[in-house]
Amino acid sequence: MNELIHNTSLYEDIPNGAGRLPREMAVYELLSRLEIPFKRMDHEAMATIEACRGVDEILGIHMCKNLFLCNTQKTAFYLLMMPGEKKFKTKELSGQLGCARLSFAPQEYMEEYLQIAPGAVSIMGLMNDQGGRVRLLIDEDVLKEEYLGCHPCVNTASLRLRTEDVVKKFLPYVKHDYTVVHLDGE
Repeated sequence: MNELIHNTSLYEDIPNGAGRLPREMAVYELLSRLEIPFKRMDHEAMATIEACRGVDEILGIHMCKNLFLCNTQKTAFYLLMMPGEKKFKTKELSGQLGCARLSFAPQEYMEEYLQIAPGAVSIMGLMNDQGGRVRLLIDEDVLKEEYLGCHPCVNTASLRLRTEDVVKKFLPYVKHDYTVVHLDGE
């Protein structure tokens, strides 16, 4: 068992707000308003997909890798959701988007557009992208799964959500479309 997991309890309700950041509570409140059921697990801070091993087993999901990327000029920003076990190859994705080169976006843009700190990047952050500055990219394999896993804008909890609810309820509400990409990761 992962040493960062001390409690394997799963919850389906909005937690008491004591000791939780407002951005985390806003995620639960929005999911409730949109009638999107979720399973939640609290744990120690987990900043990488490797650290999340074990959480995915408990939640019965494949945890998504979420990468916040930008072009060289820092004028186009992307949130990429891909299976956690795939390797990210910037050349492979850049070719599909028709841009020269993508790299990891600086922290200040992540905080400005998604109101998320490094290690907690999540599709849930799109609820904070009021200006529509971030383009969502989803690897086709993520869409094949019944459930997806993500953080609720903090890396001390993880969620299991129905993929269909995210695509059909959450994304339209936050006014974000998505582009399907194919990543081999080899």
